[in-house]
Amino acid sequence: MTNEAAPLNFIEHIIEEDLTKGYKKEQLCFRFPPEPNGYLHIGHASSICLNFGLGERYNAPVNLRFDDTNPAKEEQEFVDAIKKDISWLGYEWATECYASDYFPQLYEWAVKMVKEGKAYVDSQTSETIAEQKGTPNTPGKPSPFRNRSVEENLDLLEKMKNGETKEGEHVLRAKINMESPNMLMRDPVMYRTINKHHHRTGTDWKIFPMYDWTHGESDYIEQVSHSFCTLEFLPHRELYDWFLDQVYDSKRLRPKQREFARRNLSHTVVSKRKLAQLVSSGLVTGWDDPRMPTISGLRRRGYTPDSIKNFANSIGVGKRENLIDVSHLEFNVREDLNKIAPRIMVVLDPVKLIIDNYPEGKTEMLEAENNQEDESAGNREVPFSKELWIEREDFLEEANRKFFRLTLGKEVRLKNAYIIKGESVVKDSEGNITEIHCTYDPDSKSGSDSEASLRKVKGTLHWVSAAHAIPVEVRLYDRLFTEASPDTNKEKDFMEFINPDSLQVITGYAEPSVKDSKVEDKFQFQRLGYFVVDRDSTSEKIVFNRTVALRDSWTKLTE
Repeated sequence: MTNEAAPLNFIEHIIEEDLTKGYKKEQLCFRFPPEPNGYLHIGHASSICLNFGLGERYNAPVNLRFDDTNPAKEEQEFVDAIKKDISWLGYEWATECYASDYFPQLYEWAVKMVKEGKAYVDSQTSETIAEQKGTPNTPGKPSPFRNRSVEENLDLLEKMKNGETKEGEHVLRAKINMESPNMLMRDPVMYRTINKHHHRTGTDWKIFPMYDWTHGESDYIEQVSHSFCTLEFLPHRELYDWFLDQVYDSKRLRPKQREFARRNLSHTVVSKRKLAQLVSSGLVTGWDDPRMPTISGLRRRGYTPDSIKNFANSIGVGKRENLIDVSHLEFNVREDLNKIAPRIMVVLDPVKLIIDNYPEGKTEMLEAENNQEDESAGNREVPFSKELWIEREDFLEEANRKFFRLTLGKEVRLKNAYIIKGESVVKDSEGNITEIHCTYDPDSKSGSDSEASLRKVKGTLHWVSAAHAIPVEVRLYDRLFTEASPDTNKEKDFMEFINPDSLQVITGYAEPSVKDSKVEDKFQFQRLGYFVVDRDSTSEKIVFNRTVALRDSWTKLTE
């Protein structure tokens, strides 16, 4: 039986068709062009996997180009975070590029357009310009400055460049068609004045190019063959091509823009503006809060590069936007961590279990598998003693036949240890159980091959020796929003859907093997879920973040 190659997606079909129509394979070049005004999120991860995946498929370079044309919002911190995220995902860019490196060339081309009568300086307010553009059903009105002389335009543009004009006093507009059915073609703004420090150019530049002017020309300078954008840029394609027409030399490769649909993730938001609002409001601790859909947040929560790439590849690329349930992302991280995460025993809601017939003061070391999915993971030893911690929900005084955990008069197995039988309980003055007393069968030790050890019991519990337990801080993260699509409700602000239970901080008891764990070490807490060591850990206190529960608690699953 042969393995069939995966069918091509529509973007790969575009590339294949271009290769049959004159493109040479060695001319293929792709790019990932983030704006450094925030951290990358899961939506960007799909674009990263698309562009770098194409680079791998066609053995073609992929540039990392920072669209750094707005110093009011962009910071070096975001540049550094973006580079770290892409590298962490396992991708290498061919060339690190910055739109700001092209400012001299872009300005030179703009001057050329002014001289050719294809651009002019408009001295109206932004509100007036927007009003004059009309509507999709009514044509726009030309600016009273549309027919300024070339000399006056060049003089004003030079003053804008030198910082001799006020911010917002003038803009440079392309002279296209104020009656175009495409609103973007109605004399779009090419340059505006911003008196802010730029993270790369400092205060050298006082005017900054708009995205539409920068995008295609940057692609052209870098000789990017295919510029893939999300679907909202489809109306921009006409302008992309018009701007290229002004500078294109037939001896060079001409880039082409094509669009694919966003894949939105449920129970979250991916708008950088809204993510920044979550950070500034203090509802999350930062851009890398484990509840955030940022790549940094997912990494801190315990997601792996493979889980994110597998998620991106599984949803693919399409031409229609849709909402992907976050459970699909969680499925991918469970699949990956199940293969690689060592198993350990941690009790999160402890109640004392005392084995009455176990020798006082005795400790024995029991052997436990590190990962039954990975034979090479080996085994470890865990201490066992008379007093243990178990999960409170694993015991009921009285239970029906469907309860397969510990109850009075019935037997269960302690993982990697012995079969025990519930005997009695001790309660406090309010009726809360403080101790569970049981007896154990000394001949039932796991792995001993004795007749008693082979006896079948329906329940198996995890546990931690009370005398050897390591107290750990455990952060139980859940979905940040209660609504699947919190930012599409026109009646309410998205912040109204914040999940008040998105974080619960508790103290648990872990087996002593965790004391040597390091930041970003990942584990499966047996029977509970997957957890990762957080960077807030110290030599005195280990902090764990829950990556995901063993099962999706948001769907009705029965044990």
